[in-house]
Amino acid sequence: MSERIIEFREALREAMSEEMRKDPNIILMGEEVAEYNGAYKVSKGMLAEFGPKRVIDTPISELGFAGIGVGAAMNGLRPIVEFMTFNFSLVAIDQVVNSAAKMYNMSGGQYHVPIVFRGPTGNAGMLSSQHSQNFENWYANTPGLKVMVPSNPYDAKGMLKSAILDNDPVIFMESELMYGDKGHVPAEEYYIPIGKADIKREGHDVTIVSFGKIIKQAYKAADELAQENISCEIIDLRTVRPIDYECVIQSVKKTNRLVVVEEAWPLASISREIAYVVQKEAFDYLDAPILSITSSDTPLPYAPTLIEAALPNPEKIIKAVKRVLYRL
Repeated sequence: MSERIIEFREALREAMSEEMRKDPNIILMGEEVAEYNGAYKVSKGMLAEFGPKRVIDTPISELGFAGIGVGAAMNGLRPIVEFMTFNFSLVAIDQVVNSAAKMYNMSGGQYHVPIVFRGPTGNAGMLSSQHSQNFENWYANTPGLKVMVPSNPYDAKGMLKSAILDNDPVIFMESELMYGDKGHVPAEEYYIPIGKADIKREGHDVTIVSFGKIIKQAYKAADELAQENISCEIIDLRTVRPIDYECVIQSVKKTNRLVVVEEAWPLASISREIAYVVQKEAFDYLDAPILSITSSDTPLPYAPTLIEAALPNPEKIIKAVKRVLYRL
C-alpha cells in the first residue's frame, strides 16, 4: 500500500468519486453540494467532473430531497444524500425511518433501497443545543438501517465505498471537527466491510470501546495511562448497526474489564447496549462492573467551558479505567 496523507474530507470525496466513475447510477444530492463545492468542501470539484445531473443542489427542504432520494433508489439509482448536519435530518426522519428503512420488508423483498444518507453528527464547537446532537443511537434503533461512524480518513474512505455499494439504506455519520483531520489513505482501492470493528491498539488490562471522533479522547487517556503501566486495548466499532459484538466479547475475555466511551446522551445509548450484551454473554469473565462514559444528560450548552464539562474527556476516561482496575 502506498504512503499518502490526505484530509478526512478528501477521503470521503475520493470514495464517492471512485464509485461514481464506475456506476453512472450513483448520484450525489443535498444543500450546496454542487455550485458551492459542499458546505465543508467534501464535494469540491465533483460538479465539474460529473455534471449537474449527478451532483445536484437541492432546496432547503430535507423532507423533500430525502423522499426524492428514496424514490430514486427504488427505481434503479443509488443516491448519496448529504444532510448539512444530521440535526437537520429530523425534518426528513419520516422518509428515512418510515420509507427507506421499511420498504424492503413492506414490499416483500421486491424493492431494495440502495441509498446513503451522510453528513456530520455531534458536537462541532460553539453551535449550541440544536446543532450539537448525536443521532447514531436513534438510527441504530431502526430495523432496516445500517449505521456507520468513521473516526479517521482511512476508515472513512473504505467504509463509505462499502456503504455506497450496499443494497440497503446506510446512515453514514461524520463530524465537522474531523473534516480537516489528516491520515494515511492508500491510493490503491480498498473497502472496509459493514459491521466489522477494528482493534486500534492492543492491550491487556482493560478494553475501551468507542467510535467516531470521541475515540480520540480514548487515545489520549490510553497514552496517559500507559505512563502508569496500564495497558488499554482500544476497539473502534466503526459500525453501530450491526455491532461487532464478537470483537468486543473476545477482547473482554482477555482483559476482563470494559469501559465504553460515547458522545451521545446516556439513556438508550450504544454504550448501554454493549454493556448489556457483554454482561449477558461474558459475565463470568468480568472482574469489575462495566462503565460507560457519555455526554451529560442535558442539551449541549454554548459556552466552551460548559461544553468541555458535558462531553467525555481523557480525565473522565482515566478515572473510569482506574475504577474498573482497582474497584475504586
